[in-house]
Amino acid sequence: MLLRALILLLACMNLGVAAWWMFHRDAQAHPLPAIEPGIASLTLYSESDRAKLPVPEAAASATPALTADAVCQSIGPFETSVALRRAMDALLPKVERIQFREVEATALRGYRVFLPAAADREQALATARSLSAKGIADYYVVTAGDQTNTVSLGIFRELENATKRRDQVVKLGYNAVVEPRTEPVKQWWIDLAATPGFDWKTVLGKADLKSQQAPCG
Repeated sequence: MLLRALILLLACMNLGVAAWWMFHRDAQAHPLPAIEPGIASLTLYSESDRAKLPVPEAAASATPALTADAVCQSIGPFETSVALRRAMDALLPKVERIQFREVEATALRGYRVFLPAAADREQALATARSLSAKGIADYYVVTAGDQTNTVSLGIFRELENATKRRDQVVKLGYNAVVEPRTEPVKQWWIDLAATPGFDWKTVLGKADLKSQQAPCG
């Protein structure tokens, strides 16, 4: 009896599903009425007529027009971004156009006094021992890098002090050399356009800067 009841139940369920698929109708979408009479429906900006309006000429150009007698020049170099920003803030209200650019440069970091590289490490050590015997204490033998087997006699900030050290060692019979120490650094320049007679020095004060004429294009 239980088996017959289950079979009858399944048959009725199948008939019900088949009837639903045969006679059901998809629901029709109806637009929602406006909250109040006279209120327009929502329209995307991209679908509106405003989106088709031409861009104003002033907004289309990022570079402002210059007066016919504008004078253009570059000012720099600025060694730090902080100094650059201060100068930009001071100059901005007084010029017609201003921008900055970053450049790669070489900075002088002092001077190195040394003896040229020996043929090998043993010769370099022998030279160092002879220096010590003649009273030269501040030295070391370079054992790696581009200066291998040279004998360093000191690093100096001022050229005058480096030259004195070299002359001291030369008098003892050694071929001492002075060489500038440089390294790559970033610098910044300000390019501006202003009215004739504009003096940037009155704005920036006694800064260690220089200026040069630049094209306005």
